[in-house]
Amino acid sequence: MNEGERSGTDPRTFLTCTMEVARLLGVGGVTSTADDQARRLAHAVRRPLLDRASLPDELFAPLMAAAVYDPDPSFCHWFVEPAVYAFGRRRVMAALVDYLRSGTDAERAGAVRAWYNAHVPLGADRSPAYGTDGARDPALDESQDAKTAWLEAAMRVFSEAKDLQMRHRVLLGLPTSRAAYPPSLHELLESTVASARAHPDPHIRRWAAATDLKGAGARFSLPLASAGEPGEPA
Repeated sequence: MNEGERSGTDPRTFLTCTMEVARLLGVGGVTSTADDQARRLAHAVRRPLLDRASLPDELFAPLMAAAVYDPDPSFCHWFVEPAVYAFGRRRVMAALVDYLRSGTDAERAGAVRAWYNAHVPLGADRSPAYGTDGARDPALDESQDAKTAWLEAAMRVFSEAKDLQMRHRVLLGLPTSRAAYPPSLHELLESTVASARAHPDPHIRRWAAATDLKGAGARFSLPLASAGEPGEPA
């Protein structure tokens, strides 16, 4: 089983995304077999994306699509990181929320993978797109609204999804501490926890039990075999 089949994404779609990013960057001359062309293209654009002081606005949507359609969670940060530097964490997170809200199951799974990488710490020495003379407009990275929107969207996907694997995926990103949720989401959170408590899947019930523990603040991690995704750091 190849990496695209494991994640539910179509490798040919990822290839289309990387080709568009490469075209907009003016990166060419990448030769490879059909099977590894997308990954080689991703490698070819990695450095140019981080080395440029700015990226054209037309590159934002293709970058986000490449991040979402990248079937390998170990590499989607190649697209997420330069997007955060060039366009700001706020805009990147808002785009991922849109994918989670209205995307296909494959796009939602990709958004979950990319969301983890959207929290990348930023450093002035990492990319010239950080800002002139090491200064950066804090409004670019003010993302609390997007984080709240993500929590709400994830809980709604958990409630509405028919696919058990999709429910597992969104649970991986839901904090077990009630303190992590703003008051506006408390009612939805309680409904989510109640649904999880009564769910026939034992791993989902374990997540609910974790939220009921006083002071439970760690992110709950599902076993790899059940979640269908590589484990993520706590």
